Amino acid sequence: MTVLRKHVEQVFTAHFGAQSAFVARAPGRVNLIGEHVDYNEGFVLPIAIDREALVAARPRGDARVNWAAADLDRADSFDISEPIAPSETERWANYVRGVAEGLRRAGYPLRGMDAAMAGDAPIGAGLSSSAAVAMAALMAFEAAGGFRVPRDEAARIGQKAEHEFVGTRCGIMDQLASACGQAGHALLIDCRDLTITPVPVPPGVAVLVADTTIRRELAGSEYNTRRAQCEEAARILGVPALRDATMDMIEAGALTPILEPRARHVVMEIARTQEAFRALRGGDVTRLGELMSESHRSLRDLYEVSSPELEVMVKALAAQPGCYGARLTGAGFGGCAVAVVDGARADAIAQAAAEEYERNMGVRPPIYVCLPSDGAGLL
Repeated sequence: MTVLRKHVEQVFTAHFGAQSAFVARAPGRVNLIGEHVDYNEGFVLPIAIDREALVAARPRGDARVNWAAADLDRADSFDISEPIAPSETERWANYVRGVAEGLRRAGYPLRGMDAAMAGDAPIGAGLSSSAAVAMAALMAFEAAGGFRVPRDEAARIGQKAEHEFVGTRCGIMDQLASACGQAGHALLIDCRDLTITPVPVPPGVAVLVADTTIRRELAGSEYNTRRAQCEEAARILGVPALRDATMDMIEAGALTPILEPRARHVVMEIARTQEAFRALRGGDVTRLGELMSESHRSLRDLYEVSSPELEVMVKALAAQPGCYGARLTGAGFGGCAVAVVDGARADAIAQAAAEEYERNMGVRPPIYVCLPSDGAGLL
């Protein structure tokens, strides 16, 4: 039994005075490449990681859901027999409420339950802790109600919960990676039709995640702004989404000075992601790393979602022998960087990069190896 599982089961017993009947889990994710293109219906290449949200739960005989968040020391309660509204006071619970309402609308036989939740994916770090919470909650509702939701539909329900209950107009990548991850593999996800093509991560290659410790205070509002800019650029170019745009269209000059670099990033990032998939499939991690570094420069210069801390971290990682490539991951404005490195040197790279970051920023960052992991389910 893992430390996290033991912890969440202990929290459940302390809060509800009984043992849980089951434990559901869902992983966070780190995106190797394909940033800010999922809501443009492009391609992304994430891995589900061994940082996760766990829910220990026990079905009830009524329609009440009582939910305790161990990491926040907060609790929420709501009724599933009627339309569920967002909470004004327990905003963290809106991921759970949004998922429950999505399942209710879809006609699934929800059942009340007592539940305790805990996780080890850092909040606001760009590792999709929110998607992990939503998918773990959905797995718990599945187990309590005795039904199964197709994983693409589960991802859609989680995405809609963020749109309607949280106010972040996210794409589909985070939820789909959390729901459908495969151990040892990255996933090429077509965010238009949700097809998933697994690709093995070559032996001897490690994925490092480096946390700047700066939380993404601007990410929510700026994320929505970037999405609106992309939608406006697609409208001007006369395409359904920027997935359908070409560089020739962009260079024709119809876009404003703000919209042009946003669209340029998206079109090039989609092409980079497809090439990165081919490189990974062929075991060419050197080329994968080069594409990741190109992606970072594009996110910094064209999409403008980097930060001073991310720049220091990416530079510190990229400077280490054995690092193939590094970039910011997630929405940006803080959070984490990701690097693909020689597995034999992973610990040394992490230590040296952490020391360099501390010299520049005055804080020691956590840097850890993340293993490509299976998607959401029951333990």
